[in-house]
Amino acid sequence: MARVINFYAGPAGLPLPALEKAQRELLDFNGAGMSVMEISHRAKEYDAVHSEAIALVKELLAVPDDFKILLIQGGGNLQFGMLPMNYLGDGRVADYIDTGNWAKKAYKEAKIVVGDAAKLAATTEAEQYARLPRPDEIRRTPGATYLHFCSNNTIEGTQWQAFPDGAGVPLACDMSSDIMWRPFDVRPFGIIYAGAQKNLGPSGVTVVIIRDDFLAQARVDKLTTYLRYAIHAEKNSLYNTPPCFGIYILRNVLEYNKSIGGLAEIERRNREKGRLLYGMIDRHPDFFRSTVSNQADRSFMNVTFRLPTEELDAKFVAEAKKAGMVGLKGYRTVGGIRVSTYNAVSVDDVKTLVSFMEEFLRTNG
Repeated sequence: MARVINFYAGPAGLPLPALEKAQRELLDFNGAGMSVMEISHRAKEYDAVHSEAIALVKELLAVPDDFKILLIQGGGNLQFGMLPMNYLGDGRVADYIDTGNWAKKAYKEAKIVVGDAAKLAATTEAEQYARLPRPDEIRRTPGATYLHFCSNNTIEGTQWQAFPDGAGVPLACDMSSDIMWRPFDVRPFGIIYAGAQKNLGPSGVTVVIIRDDFLAQARVDKLTTYLRYAIHAEKNSLYNTPPCFGIYILRNVLEYNKSIGGLAEIERRNREKGRLLYGMIDRHPDFFRSTVSNQADRSFMNVTFRLPTEELDAKFVAEAKKAGMVGLKGYRTVGGIRVSTYNAVSVDDVKTLVSFMEEFLRTNG
């Protein structure tokens, strides 16, 4: 079986053991005589998978008991609107930090829903999002309901290594592209949401981690039932038919993550990948030109750089594909090179890429 090294930004690669388990169980799940895709979401066979997925999220992230884990459809884009719908308006406001494409979209969607109740706390758009805002650049609104930010910017290649200070205000975070890359303290967050398709599983599942006291503040008036966080918490994410197969793969991925040593081991691997890749870039900054101006803001999940010309960018992507590495073309509106090194990308995969970069430099530099 020939498998490529997958550097796509999402949907992204998945751990091979998680896929192989699904392959073995595809036609007959645990002796049920049918696939998990065919089992009722009310059946005990599926309920076990659903409960295990939720329990593994809690265990791997050390989520305290006063949080709920929700499994929702619609991706991060639904959360961009669902969050302000549940929490803003009638005098309640929230602050938004704009650090890139997805953070800006979250702010714009909130503006559509609640207008001026969504406040822009900081932005680095004028610098093409080449860095994150400094703490002194974040303007806070007294009495804000939450402070929203995106923990990792997949297009721009920046990542919050230390989260913004909520100053007593619950943090609200889109962690779609870096959740579970390392352990972190969940307690300051009112809500975390993450599309599964980068570090957790296939597209179609969104993991929402919401604190009980924050959940209690959610509105239920003038919202259709599915858009209420409270209904998903009350029904254990079974209000309607969930994306059962996606949740099953999520369970498989988290089970594998636990088996290799959990997030401490995953962080060790991710930092080693970053050391190798950024080491190569830093040794040859005139050829591999980082798009991030502040090294402290560089992402461990999405490494972005440009070569001296667009022609070399295109050649790099094409020759890497011939060498069995795919997904290296930068975002369509930005260009350049983007290396997405999510959890399923191994240290050896990055070593292979770095060797390719060395040879490409030798023949084209």
